[in-house]
Amino acid sequence: MMRAAQARGHKVFVSQVNDLQWRGKTSAGATRISLTDNDEDWYRAHECERRALADFGAVLMRKDPPFDLEYVVATWLLSAAVREGARVFNAPDAVRDHNEKLAIAEFARFLVPTLVTREPAALQAFIDAEREVVLKRLDVMGGENIFRVRADDPNRNVIVEIMSQGGARTVMAQRFIPEIAEGDKRVLLIAGQAVPHCLARIPRPGESRGNLAAGARCVAQPLSARQREIAAALGPALAARGLLLVGLDVIGDWLTEVNVTSPTCFREIQDQTGFDVSGMFMDALEARLR
Repeated sequence: MMRAAQARGHKVFVSQVNDLQWRGKTSAGATRISLTDNDEDWYRAHECERRALADFGAVLMRKDPPFDLEYVVATWLLSAAVREGARVFNAPDAVRDHNEKLAIAEFARFLVPTLVTREPAALQAFIDAEREVVLKRLDVMGGENIFRVRADDPNRNVIVEIMSQGGARTVMAQRFIPEIAEGDKRVLLIAGQAVPHCLARIPRPGESRGNLAAGARCVAQPLSARQREIAAALGPALAARGLLLVGLDVIGDWLTEVNVTSPTCFREIQDQTGFDVSGMFMDALEARLR
């Protein structure tokens, strides 16, 4: 994104969440950087200044989960900046409203059997019914706190206890999808339109998590008919809410997550297919700034 912005003549500034402040206006301590062509030594830092977010042409919100209270506070500050005239992408209120795990509930026809609950007994009953499930927490990313559990797993009781913390934490349970062996497919939506290639993140041997952070291998592929169907159903609605960039996770024929905070895979798709994902994103961003 930053290289594409720089190539079009835009100045690029970076800031951390802890640099956000509100004192009559929302501002950030921002450092101007220039991007190099070297992936290891990839930028040069220049001047740093505190500026109101409304003074920038656009603000891209790219904070990774965990979705904790400080994350929510950051979205509140960014919402204040929007009221002051800043143009923030993705829209902070939409980011706040779309938990990346639970947002799929709006699109139930594309889901495998799914349960969201704090009740350990309900989780146990779901495991008994579905025989093999995936348990995940709602506030993390990168494959963290994801368990594949079979009904006859001798560790199932302790896994349920740890995940739900005795009913104190909400857990999502989904029927296990065997097609994970073919990859967890990342489908990118930009301004409601699907990038024509997805990225299959194929678990490494002995692993059932298709996350790059968990060592998955990535292979770019053309979108399937089912992926295009899901993208067409979700894309316009999500874009209308201020979600300029969304990453759908699809395993087999089934939607598993709607990623709105910091969707990745631009580089892998671009490098493997030649399709200019970052250019498509910059076209959509610039169209919203006119």
